[in-house]
Amino acid sequence: MNWFSIIPFIVVVITAIATKQVIPSLFFGVVVAGYLVTPDWLGGMTQALEFVIKGLSDPNNLKIIIFLYAFSGLIGLVRISGGIKGFVQTATEKISGRKGAFALTWLSALGTFSAPSFRIVTIAPVMKAMVKKLPMTKQELGFVIETTASPFVVLVPVATAFVGYMSSVIGLSLDQNGIEGDPYMFFLRSIPYNFFAISMILIGFYLSFFHKSKKQATDAENKDSEQQGEEDDDQWEDCHPSVSKDLPSNYWHLILPLVSVIIFTFFFMYMLGVKKEGAEGFEALINASVLDAMVLAVVISIAWFIIYLKIRSYPLRKQMNELVTGGNEMMSVILLLAMVWGLSKGSEALNFAQTISESLQWIPASFVAVLVFLIGCALSYFIGSSWGTWGILMPVGVSIATVSGSSLPIVIGAVFASGTFGAFSSPLSDNTNTTAGILNLNAVRYAKFKFKPAAMAAGVAAVLYLALPFFL
Repeated sequence: MNWFSIIPFIVVVITAIATKQVIPSLFFGVVVAGYLVTPDWLGGMTQALEFVIKGLSDPNNLKIIIFLYAFSGLIGLVRISGGIKGFVQTATEKISGRKGAFALTWLSALGTFSAPSFRIVTIAPVMKAMVKKLPMTKQELGFVIETTASPFVVLVPVATAFVGYMSSVIGLSLDQNGIEGDPYMFFLRSIPYNFFAISMILIGFYLSFFHKSKKQATDAENKDSEQQGEEDDDQWEDCHPSVSKDLPSNYWHLILPLVSVIIFTFFFMYMLGVKKEGAEGFEALINASVLDAMVLAVVISIAWFIIYLKIRSYPLRKQMNELVTGGNEMMSVILLLAMVWGLSKGSEALNFAQTISESLQWIPASFVAVLVFLIGCALSYFIGSSWGTWGILMPVGVSIATVSGSSLPIVIGAVFASGTFGAFSSPLSDNTNTTAGILNLNAVRYAKFKFKPAAMAAGVAAVLYLALPFFL
């Protein structure tokens, strides 16, 4: 049994929890894997570099990078052309009451589900502008907003920044264990088993429309800032760069590009399914070419949107600069992916899957999902990253599920659920800090406020993961 194969993952987990930084921790894990394979001062570094290059040279992985960069670039064009600001301005002018505001929050998720951060910067300024008209505190508003961010986005199977990455970590985990199958189809089958996301959405929906606070909780609000004057509470302009005063305002510049991406994605999914798979009807729509379809959809959407903006007198040079600037915002994610893929290649070289299979076969199949979920919740909370958690935990979860005979879709769903828990509740999460920044909340106290309902949803999920295997 090659126990050395487990060392890189142990190093990654310990380093990530200690430093609260995922990318350096993954890099450290890749380097450790390199030295375990080639125990030589120069050979170890060379081997680690080779692991990363192998991961980046995979055709599907390159498609994921292209999609993420291009999609982020498109969001940059939407932002600079006033799409986000136009949406916020129009919404604040037309919405006047609690039900209207919360209805907008939930319905707008159908058009802005591309990424949690994008959801937050489009809807949080609206709620900030209406904070005086709503019978809820800002931290309660933030909680409601975030239930339609990560918990919602992870359940959407197409045209999001998450789909490509989630399919990728499934694919590399399947490859490590010699399992055949389409990663995207495994992702689709895992969606109903993301019990934390589903529970969190239900709790958020209840709080939005049916709950009335007995006591106003304001302990997360930045009192020092508020003492400057209550008139600052509803000033949504400049609360985020996407809605700054110097930007134009046109909500169609948000709606049209996003609708275009969605429509073209489904169109190319169908056409590629017919051409490559020889399928018809619904089978042609759901096929292994979904990543190709998403790349083509976002590239075509960028092309026509640039032409449209040029016709509308937006300088081409300014558009290109913003396209690159927007794409560069995704570089940290791309770097994260490179480290995850490199660690995967290192794990393959160390026979990680075989070691897990031989050492953890004693775990009963009915307990695999709940154990993976609980471990992942702890990991994601301490590192504050859903993507980092998925990249670290998915290979382990799939390996244990394979040897124990556990249901792969349920275990995959448990891994995704655990990462979603950290993205929602951790004080280190980008979502927590973005929402807190826009609504003028203390991020740590705001995260503490969210933790109780998040723990309730996690408890419900854990019970379901424990009970479900006995009914299937």
